[in-house]
Amino acid sequence: MLLLLNVIYVLIAIAMVALILMQRGAGAQAGSGFGGGASATVFGARGSANFLSKATKWLAIAFFAISLFMAWNATRKATGDTGAAPSGVMADVPAVPSAPAPATGNAAVPAAPTTAPAPATTVPQAPAQEAVPAAPAPVQQAPAQQSPEPAKPQPPAGG
Repeated sequence: MLLLLNVIYVLIAIAMVALILMQRGAGAQAGSGFGGGASATVFGARGSANFLSKATKWLAIAFFAISLFMAWNATRKATGDTGAAPSGVMADVPAVPSAPAPATGNAAVPAAPTTAPAPATTVPQAPAQEAVPAAPAPVQQAPAQQSPEPAKPQPPAGG
């Protein structure tokens, strides 16, 4: 049923595209490329425009109706509202248990605690020693620059 509906859906889409392309644009005269005025003799002077617009309208209504039905059908299957018994791969999967499974004896994985842990006892610690500031590093001074002139002898003191 759904495969047949998909085929009809694609055929309606193709027919809509063809009908829209065949319609005469507003002053563009696009329909004249498909036979000029020969198409006007079949439906009359304005008959072809009315037929193409009405056919496009009904094809669009059918296109949207099929779209809505297929979307509704897909969501109904996704949520499981089909009313039938589950089948397929997921039918064999057990439901999620509401309570945790009992431990199987695996000692590598610890069990989660079921009660709050007791408060830890505090152990008094020895007072920390006061930090002694370190002595600053000695500052080395660069030797004084000597002037290129020799030192002058100084006169004797006292006189």
